[in-house]
Amino acid sequence: MDTEGVRLFVMAAEMLNISAAGRELGLAPAVASARLAKLEKQVGADLLRRSTRTVSLSLEGAEFLPFAREILAQQDAALTALGHGRSDISGTLRFAASSTFAQLFVVPILPEFLERYPGINLELKLSDTQMNLIDGAYDLALRNYAVEDSSLRGRKLAEDARILCASPDYLKRSGSPETPDDLDAHQLLVFMNAVPRKLISANGDRSCTFPPPGGNARVICDDGASLRIAAKAGVGICMSSIWNIHQELANGSLVRVLPDYQVDDESAIWLVYPKSNVLTAKVRAFIDFLIEKIGDAPWNGV
Repeated sequence: MDTEGVRLFVMAAEMLNISAAGRELGLAPAVASARLAKLEKQVGADLLRRSTRTVSLSLEGAEFLPFAREILAQQDAALTALGHGRSDISGTLRFAASSTFAQLFVVPILPEFLERYPGINLELKLSDTQMNLIDGAYDLALRNYAVEDSSLRGRKLAEDARILCASPDYLKRSGSPETPDDLDAHQLLVFMNAVPRKLISANGDRSCTFPPPGGNARVICDDGASLRIAAKAGVGICMSSIWNIHQELANGSLVRVLPDYQVDDESAIWLVYPKSNVLTAKVRAFIDFLIEKIGDAPWNGV
């Protein structure tokens, strides 16, 4: 199979423009069209739908695209291993992450990364709602839980301790809970579809879950930043990762609730990628950069 034709197809699929993709590879429009037609003949399917004004992926093209990206990744990795890879790291890196975490820690350091690697373009999918890494054809994703999916590999970026918190104004109005049973009388802010997490007392003689069974979840939300803002505004008590609220804990706009109880889980912040993927130079560069800049966890001192 013509790997340069595959490269042209991937670029054309991302840009939805065959001529522009051809120009990126130094090909005249007629040559680019001919090369794509040759690839389609090899695979026995029309990969792109063409009209006088638009280009779109066909159903077969959408199915072939993740495999095409894998072919290119395998080729680049093989050439790099033999010392024949391109000296500059380049390409489009598709990265999925929690929007809350990305806003606080990833987006602010992107200028330095892009300056360090001018050949890399980033396609960011930022959402606190978890998406399927493999189906989405992402190169890399950031997730804050214990990696359990056997189809994924990962590197730990940082710890992810969680606590219960509320604003001083809310606790002044409603009182501070002294035991988990007291949470039943409070307004709770809960992350949408959150799995109840176990809390254990410091001496291990008591345990409970948050949210508690039948708890008064006055606000349910799928965005961590919004939960933080609501807690600061005095809406109620929420569970949050310390990385999300470390500034508020430091300035006192949020305080810890039930400090004698610890969340009993093994959550951490992981950089994960499909096990079937070759760890390409661009992905390795981004992983190393994030670990360099974030791995010492600026919230650890809170």
